[in-house]
Amino acid sequence: MEWLLWFSKPENTKPLALIIFFFTFVGIVAYVYGSKKRSEKLESYRDIPFLDETPGEKGDTKDTQ
Repeated sequence: MEWLLWFSKPENTKPLALIIFFFTFVGIVAYVYGSKKRSEKLESYRDIPFLDETPGEKGDTKDTQ
């Protein structure tokens, strides 16, 4: 149970958390850009917030305000 006391010290857990988050970040980047097909698919989603809906579509709240 002494290994649990090791986690209670900030000087031990901060570097461990840094390593965990770094490898998580590298894993996500490798997943996204590792496959050309997946990369192109995800890159096509980047303009979704800028696409406008045509007036009168279902869910258009501009007329109801």
